[in-house]
Amino acid sequence: MTSIVVTGGTGTLGRPVVGWLRTAGHEVRVLSRSTPPYAVDLREGGIALDRALEGASTVVHCATSARGGDEQAARSLITAARRAGVEHLVYMSIVGVDRVPYPYYRTKLAVERQIEDSGIGWTVLRATQFHDLLYRLFQGMSASPVMPLPARVKDQPVEVTEVAARLAELAQGAPAGRADDMGGPEVRTFESLARAYLAAAGRRRAVVKIPLRGAAYEAFRAGGHLAPDHAVGTGTFEDYLTKRLAVTGARR
Repeated sequence: MTSIVVTGGTGTLGRPVVGWLRTAGHEVRVLSRSTPPYAVDLREGGIALDRALEGASTVVHCATSARGGDEQAARSLITAARRAGVEHLVYMSIVGVDRVPYPYYRTKLAVERQIEDSGIGWTVLRATQFHDLLYRLFQGMSASPVMPLPARVKDQPVEVTEVAARLAELAQGAPAGRADDMGGPEVRTFESLARAYLAAAGRRRAVVKIPLRGAAYEAFRAGGHLAPDHAVGTGTFEDYLTKRLAVTGARR
């Protein structure tokens, strides 16, 4: 049995990663900012982080925040991992971080480079956007009678539990460097995904496609965030919607 640390282990991705690893028989320590016994703010590090990593052979780094702080958190984690003698650092990244000049993507790429230069054996998995992200995005966009969408943009959403299974598999193996990208089963227009959401949620909205400007939008429009050659996921957005709305019901 191996001791594996999962940062962000209570999040959308981290929770199923923890589940897969425990099912495989590993002792898993779940790090988050507020969940004992390993309540740790990675940006601060310190004794709590050292204790969490003590004796662990592998760290799966799922913790992230679009509000910033990821690079600082990675520096703290890498420093503590070196002290603890961690042998394998696994990082969850995003397809297109090296092609799309979007601020959050730039941060993810910077963290990738920190991990590659850490001196610790490493594995990086890039995946396309999770279904949950699109769901929350469309939920917000459909709050008004008119639903605005970026024009001429496609997406390739993937089921988070499938990504979690792959990440857990990589964590149990030897450091692999850049693993093959993982994309959802379908590359689809943003409009078709939005209409699938509206139909499943029972909402009637006028959909308006709006052309945007900027380098990031142009890169998204060019498909820099897609992985059509790695469409290995099986769960579709409609599959996700069926399961999600069966659980949330009126809270959709």
